[in-house]
Parts: sequence; C-alpha cells; structure tokens
Amino acid sequence: MLSRKPCGGYTDAVKVNASDAKGCRRGMPKITYIDHGGTARTVEGELDSTVMETAIKHGIPGIEAECGGACACATCHVHVDEAWRATVGEPSPMEEDMLDFGYDVQPDSRLSCQIKVTAELDGLVVRTPERQA
Repeated sequence: MLSRKPCGGYTDAVKVNASDAKGCRRGMPKITYIDHGGTARTVEGELDSTVMETAIKHGIPGIEAECGGACACATCHVHVDEAWRATVGEPSPMEEDMLDFGYDVQPDSRLSCQIKVTAELDGLVVRTPERQA
C-alpha cells in the first residue's frame, strides 16, 4: 500500500501525477510585484524568506533594500493588495516608525523585509511606490 507524503508524493517509488506534483510546490509560494507603471512580475518565494529577499533574488525593480532587511531604512516599502492585508497582518510598532520615512505611505503600506513568506501567502500581490524614500 502506498502512503502519501505531505508534499503529495508517495513514500514508495512510483510515478507522481501532475496533480500530486502541484502539491510539492507548496514550498514555493508565488508573489506578484506590480511596479508603479503597472508591470506585474510573478516569482516564486522560498518559505521563511521575506518578500524583500524574494524581490532582490529575482531582480524586482522598485525594491532597493539599502539596509539589507534590518528594518532600518524604509527602501523596501510596498503597498499590500487589499485582498491580502488581513493575511499579511499589520506592521509592528518598529515597522510603523520606519514607515514614517517612506514615500507615499498609505494604510496598506508595509516594509517587505518584515513580511515572512509562508504557504498562506501563495498568490500575494504587492505594489511598489513610484520611488523609495
């Protein structure tokens, strides 16, 4: 008898069908970055990385990340799509303080270095402002 693995495969050596292979991709949630001009770029992020690290790894324009993700510069500011705000959550007090230095800060603003990539964020959409602070 075959027993299923959490990723959708099997413990015994058998061919995995396409629907099972999709299950193995849970570790790579897709994130869409939309720049100020409206160009959307969808990339895969690694679990436990950040939305900022994912952007830098994939060369997403509009994310400068001058402090390298230390929540000390506000140059990774993004606007979280309304449909994702509850899932992403609210900024911490420290992040709110840094957002004071951001450009075009809105209620949907977050620093992408403070958003951890999780399986629940598969499909996340963020927008970059016209410029960073």
